[in-house]
Amino acid sequence: QLQLVESGGGLAQAGGSLRLSCAASGTAFSSYVMAWFRQAPGKEREFVAAVLWSGIGTYYTNSVKGRFTISRDNAKNTVYLQMNSLKPEDTAVYYCNGRTFVADPTVRLVEVWGQGTLVTVSS
Repeated sequence: QLQLVESGGGLAQAGGSLRLSCAASGTAFSSYVMAWFRQAPGKEREFVAAVLWSGIGTYYTNSVKGRFTISRDNAKNTVYLQMNSLKPEDTAVYYCNGRTFVADPTVRLVEVWGQGTLVTVSS
């Protein structure tokens, strides 16, 4: 099972950029669909972006399309979230997430989370 550690959060001005990284330790990173979620103060955790195993397929929530880019480097066991044109409403704790199915022997979903990294965007 993977362990995930996020980094790259911090303070940015509106219109600025940040790049989040999520480093995975463990085995079979390439078998995980990787995603970023975020949770703003007082709100529920929400999906931000996901990338499929090979990195070719990517998905975004509407509010970040055209501004955020998710990517992965399976050789480095790392997933990234490039965030451009940041807005104050992007302020949240960002969590890295990984999901895969294992058969041991019954098929079950395995889901792992990082500890989160805080992104604050000032107006």
